[in-house]
Amino acid sequence: MSRKYEPEFKRKIVRLHLEEGRSYKSITAEYGVSKTAVSHWCEGNRLMAYRFIDDYKDFFGVRWLLHRLDIYPNAYYNDRKHRKAAYREEKQRIKKQIEEIYHKHNGVDGYRMMQAYPERAGIVLSPLTVHKYMNMEPGILSVTRRKRPEYHKGKAHKVFPNILEQDFDSNEINTKWCTDFTCLFLENGEKRYNCSIVDLHNRSVIASITDRHMTADPAVRTIRKAIESQPEIKGVLILHSDQGSQYPSNEFVEYCERMRVTQSMSKAGYPYDNAPMERYFNTLKNDLIHEHSCKTEDELYRSIEEYAYVTYNHARPHSYNGYKTPFEARYIA
Repeated sequence: MSRKYEPEFKRKIVRLHLEEGRSYKSITAEYGVSKTAVSHWCEGNRLMAYRFIDDYKDFFGVRWLLHRLDIYPNAYYNDRKHRKAAYREEKQRIKKQIEEIYHKHNGVDGYRMMQAYPERAGIVLSPLTVHKYMNMEPGILSVTRRKRPEYHKGKAHKVFPNILEQDFDSNEINTKWCTDFTCLFLENGEKRYNCSIVDLHNRSVIASITDRHMTADPAVRTIRKAIESQPEIKGVLILHSDQGSQYPSNEFVEYCERMRVTQSMSKAGYPYDNAPMERYFNTLKNDLIHEHSCKTEDELYRSIEEYAYVTYNHARPHSYNGYKTPFEARYIA
């Protein structure tokens, strides 16, 4: 959470810097306040000093006031001549845009993702600049994802060889897919299970099905839905999964063989072998599940489908695609 400071504390910090000449480093070390906050407070105080000079310059003289207030003449005259008016106006416009994006996305975007949205509108900012602008406004802090529990290695079931070997790049669409299940919760604590398939070419979600059970049936329905949605599939299609009991089941294996899909599996209890699915489910929960509680099953199912097929595929830039959306990377050159 953002820290709140009393006006008296802010005035003291400003006085230490402007009147006593204390450095940012010494102030931050002693009082535990960020350099950005000190700079922001002092900037506001400096504008008050400029107005004071304007009011009393005929009585004291500009040079004496500048010397007394420890203000560089160039800084004062630049401000009075409005040389930075356009810069400040543009800065405020960008900060407002960042704040609107932040609230529109429920605060889930960090500064790296936040940088991508203005850039898509033709406004190029460095990650450091975006980080600074976000820190200037109270509450513009991204939601921190929950730490994942430790994995414990399990015994291997009937397995297929790990064909991918963590090679998660693909030059063609529909040649390498990943799939997995994740557990979701309704508001009353009931569990539901989502099975999704992601194309490694552009990280787009090809199919997503949520069910009450984590069995072979929803796994088969998900791959069937994926294949039916991609009539242009040609050549070898590799489907990578973990060693969950759904994937080596007779029902699932027979369907893959019938559709000429080559199965590939991770090592037991080793999630890094299926990292793209871990990343997608982490993003799904961070952007949607942890921010909204669904009272009914239908509400949960609709929310997940809308997120997967609309928000994730068409609206959310992905770092793997150079911050293009999966749809843009898949269909737009």
